[in-house]
Amino acid sequence: MTVNKPVVGFETLSMRGVTRTYGKGAPALADLDLELARGEFVALLGPSGCGKSTALACLAGLQPLTSGSIWRDGLRIDTVATEKRGFGMVFQNYALFPHMSVQKNVEFGLSMRRVPKAQRQARATTALKLVQLQDHAAKLPSQLSGGQQQRVAIARALAIEPEVVLMDEPLSNLDAALRIEMRTEIKRLYQERGLTVLYVTHDQEEALSLATRLVVLRKGRLEQTGSPEEIYTNPASAYVAAFMGYRNLFTARVEDSGPGTDVRVRAHGAVIRGSHRAGGAVPVGTDVTVAIRPEDLTIGADPTGNSVRALAEVVEYQGRELSVRARTDGGAVLHLKTDQPVVAGSVLTLGASPDRVLVYRGGAEEADVAVEPHD
Repeated sequence: MTVNKPVVGFETLSMRGVTRTYGKGAPALADLDLELARGEFVALLGPSGCGKSTALACLAGLQPLTSGSIWRDGLRIDTVATEKRGFGMVFQNYALFPHMSVQKNVEFGLSMRRVPKAQRQARATTALKLVQLQDHAAKLPSQLSGGQQQRVAIARALAIEPEVVLMDEPLSNLDAALRIEMRTEIKRLYQERGLTVLYVTHDQEEALSLATRLVVLRKGRLEQTGSPEEIYTNPASAYVAAFMGYRNLFTARVEDSGPGTDVRVRAHGAVIRGSHRAGGAVPVGTDVTVAIRPEDLTIGADPTGNSVRALAEVVEYQGRELSVRARTDGGAVLHLKTDQPVVAGSVLTLGASPDRVLVYRGGAEEADVAVEPHD
């Protein structure tokens, strides 16, 4: 039975063992435990099909749970009607009513809540000022740019004065310049209004710039959670590393495992030192996955001796730096970014500090990422 008691005032929202299965297929979410504290900006991050939008829809009440529960402090809310949960929603496709003015679109949620006319007009006007669209209140959505339409959608979500704002890929339909502009707007609103936000995205740069905490999902399960800095610098698995921009991924074989995290591996004819994330010694002869960021490859051998020869095949100008695709003598493709002059056809010596050469247990199949095999 649906409970109609409004949900107001909270310290934490918790998803406990939430599972959502469609038909007889694999679950879109599997036993997901996720907690959102008041004032956090949490980004659910992962590729298409990882369950992030499903998690948001379950929290919002747009999809029923197959099992598990959702709690606001000590109150269970997965039986509370969607409109009574106190959440504001911002969708990827804006979901504006084309026949209504901007003002009426922003007032819509308040009308559904039977807020008196004068009060809803005042709150809608305040929300439009927050997104700097007060001068466009009488226009139709079709008279606005994509970025302006998304601002209207955000204003509509804020007008109901929600406990939590839920955003599902809100910037994916915008061009690159507008995405950056809207990222800044969303961050400004979060900071100025003291919002609590759950934000779904597949864009790791977007998540890093906006969120106070990242939650990386993999096949409906929580793979890693932490601050943007923690996940950027210390991904817990090769899967997370791949998604966080460690573009150089290849399978290697352990030649020696030293004290602490020190490990020496061979791949594509080269031997390099790295830092394993496995916990405990890694047996010699074990297949592992190596992950290196393009930014962490340097032109010139590393002082520790890590070096490999490579031929620059493609050089792309990207303003202050060059993006280079190079191929080693052993046939491995490496990607690097550099501010040093490089031209296609150059023979380079590339190095990397061992603490930025991350080594994970398991090869490609276990890591569930696309990597090159070793020789």
